[in-house]
Amino acid sequence: MALPRRILFPPEEICMDWQQRQRPGAGLCNLGSTCYINVILQCLTYTPPLANYLLSRDHSQLCHRQGFCMMCIMEAHVRKVLRSSANVIWPRAVVRDLKFIGEEFEPDMAGDAYEFLRCALEAMQRACLSGRSNVDISSQTTTIIHQIFGGFLKSRVTCWSCQAVSDSYKAFLHVLLDIKAPSSLTTALEDFVTPKKLDGKYCLKCRKCEKKVTASKWVTVHRVPKVFTVCLERAADHTGKKISKIVEYPEYLDLRPYMSDTAGEPLLYSLYALVVHSGDTCLDGHFFCYTKASNGLWYKMDDESVDNCGIHAVLRQQAYLLFYAR
Repeated sequence: MALPRRILFPPEEICMDWQQRQRPGAGLCNLGSTCYINVILQCLTYTPPLANYLLSRDHSQLCHRQGFCMMCIMEAHVRKVLRSSANVIWPRAVVRDLKFIGEEFEPDMAGDAYEFLRCALEAMQRACLSGRSNVDISSQTTTIIHQIFGGFLKSRVTCWSCQAVSDSYKAFLHVLLDIKAPSSLTTALEDFVTPKKLDGKYCLKCRKCEKKVTASKWVTVHRVPKVFTVCLERAADHTGKKISKIVEYPEYLDLRPYMSDTAGEPLLYSLYALVVHSGDTCLDGHFFCYTKASNGLWYKMDDESVDNCGIHAVLRQQAYLLFYAR
């Protein structure tokens, strides 16, 4: 892994605990078919290190970007949700600029919460890199967004003919897990890091053998993020058929067993938000979420409504997206 030439945001300046504790903020008005947007905005708003940074206004005070800036929009949104006395606010700025967040989104059409999360994080990442020229790839993973959500996966490919080993590394902001067989988050993670056989059409060319060979591929978490974001893949196939089973997930998660180096102290994470999709297929239905506010209490957030709930209700959901913080 190449070392970054520049550190764009110092990791020691990230505060993982809420700097201010208060009641939960406002609910979000559904502007037609925008529940998939609302749940992601709420989960990001209650991500402590991101909220702390946005509430400080450090970005907007230094931003010289003309036109659309996702970081400025998120800063204004988070301040409005958490500082406003209103019970409900309209996320008009986000909906107005949907085409800049992702070309596939339309204000009057339903969308997928995971796709919106992916595009929103990428839009914030682009905003953090705006105005910075000649930033090498490794340095791009030192923005505030990558410092919070980013980690690295290690992929080790071993040739079955000559036993040659090849390692590669890939940055990630979220992880997509197959749940067709697993019945829990931990078994899905175990399956994720189990070596897979590559043969037939999946054969890779070995540089040493100079031909396509059968090999094994072993993916592990090489560097953990401060916030671990997981999507439980509920699309059974391209038709939109949904995997509706309950997949158990813990309130506290140890990532150490899924690391490249499994020796050492536990790497403990705490659940602070999750998104639920209700509906018979992945192509229709409704999104709502559960978030843990700065007062330490859990709330069900369903567009305009914000209702207090207990951890037992939180852990019984048919989760789609899970957010864990170190």
